[in-house]
Amino acid sequence: MRSLLHRFFSDDLLAHSVLGATVEDWSLLVLALVATAILLAGARRLIAWRVERMAGRTMTWGEQVVTNVLERTRSYFLFAFALYLAARLIGWDERGLDFTAGLFTLAFLLQSGRWITGLITLWIERYKKQHIEVDAASVTSMQAVGILARIAVWAIIGLMLLDNLGFDVTALVAGLGIGGIAIGLAMQNILGDLFASLSIVLDKPFVIGDMLAVGDDLGTVEYIGLKSTRVRSLSGEQIVFSNGDLLSSRVRNYRRMTERRVVFAFGVTYATEHATLEAIPGVVRAIIEAEGEVLPPVRFDRAHFKKFGDSSLDFEAVYYVLDPDYGRYMDVQQAINLALVEAFEARGIDFAFPTRTLHVEQAPPLTVRSSTANGSSTPEP
Repeated sequence: MRSLLHRFFSDDLLAHSVLGATVEDWSLLVLALVATAILLAGARRLIAWRVERMAGRTMTWGEQVVTNVLERTRSYFLFAFALYLAARLIGWDERGLDFTAGLFTLAFLLQSGRWITGLITLWIERYKKQHIEVDAASVTSMQAVGILARIAVWAIIGLMLLDNLGFDVTALVAGLGIGGIAIGLAMQNILGDLFASLSIVLDKPFVIGDMLAVGDDLGTVEYIGLKSTRVRSLSGEQIVFSNGDLLSSRVRNYRRMTERRVVFAFGVTYATEHATLEAIPGVVRAIIEAEGEVLPPVRFDRAHFKKFGDSSLDFEAVYYVLDPDYGRYMDVQQAINLALVEAFEARGIDFAFPTRTLHVEQAPPLTVRSSTANGSSTPEP
């Protein structure tokens, strides 16, 4: 390449110094820069062409990453990279190499920020497509997390850029640390709810549509946000829980039940005969098993004469509804109650209700003693 330059230009012109380097060195740098830039651009286009040929089918995650990286690669990065390679190829002096290395470092940091934030955006979009239909609230939360992640990436890139430009970032980082502690103390409740939201999104103790019991409150989850979770109660009003308080409470998720255990009790009068009392558990079992055949799935567990109550002989029965739906459970219990009333009417069994028997005793009559000397008299029992 040097001989080619000397063939077309005079030695005096090539030896002329410009900005501390000869015209020959500048010419070699420009030629090497152009050649390197052409090679890099050609390689980039070749890879993009290969990716486009595979676009007719659904791209894998790796292919999506490669496509995203290529789309976000900027010309200033390719130029800085080509300049750095060209300077090394022609054997430029130390000052020139330091300059091109510094320029390439700055361009690489900026390009790295674009690559990383692009991959974060790509992952958020993929998560959105997979979960938007089943858990829209978690998608909203993850988008907010993506924004925070991109801010953090650019903050780190900015500090690295300042450090490479020769600024002392130690004091700045220390100031940011102290400021961060102060902000964290002032916003600890908000940050606590934010991290609780992340825990809900990642661990998924409940999702949209689940029926939860939190203390005395019962309802269906409507929205899971960064600060709060909203639950629609059975009576219609909306209950708003902060995420931190919600996770610190005991939460019962009824939607994830595989079956519902039902315990119900009833009582009969004390006038019921022994043989009838002995037959009642079998009657209850037959009714529950019969309802299980009509309205499956129901599984009988037990029925017993439990105790002597204040005004009734108490029985207890247990069965399982193999469906977590509350409406399904109420349909089964209603059918069992109606069948139990019908069976007791046919057998002449009376259900007990609270009664109280009052026993009244008549006091004995009073007798009168004989008169005393002064004419007075005293009663005598």
